Amino acid sequence: MSAVLAQAYFLFLEGDMDNAVMALGSVTGVRPEVAWGAAPWFGDARFLGAVSVEAFAEACLRTLDYGHDLDTDEMREWFAPWFHALDVVSERSPVPESLAAMARLPRACGRYELAFALCDRADAVEQVMWTAVARAATWRVVGDLGQAAAAFESALALEPANWSLYLDFADVRAEQGNFAAALGLVEQGLQHEPHEVSLRAAAAAYRASLTSSSDDLQALIALAPELANTSYRDLLINYACAGPGLPRSLVAEARRISSIALGSLGSCLG
Repeated sequence: MSAVLAQAYFLFLEGDMDNAVMALGSVTGVRPEVAWGAAPWFGDARFLGAVSVEAFAEACLRTLDYGHDLDTDEMREWFAPWFHALDVVSERSPVPESLAAMARLPRACGRYELAFALCDRADAVEQVMWTAVARAATWRVVGDLGQAAAAFESALALEPANWSLYLDFADVRAEQGNFAAALGLVEQGLQHEPHEVSLRAAAAAYRASLTSSSDDLQALIALAPELANTSYRDLLINYACAGPGLPRSLVAEARRISSIALGSLGSCLG
């Protein structure tokens, strides 16, 4: 870590601000409990005036690479130099796509007002899909699903052929308990990407929850091994198995998929 930090400093001295900030983002992602951003050069006016907004956005994403919990008072204190730099760089170069990416860092740290401020700054330049998605994700973390749904509607208005937006929006509707709306959105997504496994699995899950269809639960069971995101797979299984009147044996078979995954994880941890 110290070698990479030293490399970041030498890159700064050489005027290579983009690679300097990306190196700092990488070490921060590995060990966010160290206040790497307190390095004097990171708040230097020469750095803040020259680093590109694209490189700074990439550095922000690198801080999140390892999935550490950043939503604590201690983390917010350690990341204070990052928040200051975010504000300066985004105001100097308000490129919407980069600002939308930057918003992920303050959102992960529980600085929702800063995440929204970055979205507002981006929208003042041009409304793009990525900003609407960043806003939706922030509202979802805050717990305001109505605002999240409205933001996803805005995103779809900007890119109506983007299948992943239909899936994300559908998941919000499902979280609200509106499985009919969720299914409708997934079916629209399938019109654009009929072979996408996550859309097919979501459609089967939401239909099983709505209609208690054994065929749809069986389809979800068949698709489950193809879903790389096991948390999402287990969520869909929970939704589907909630359908009243489904055969107990079939529900038990679906539930075993989640149990096997948990058992495998326990073996790895052991």
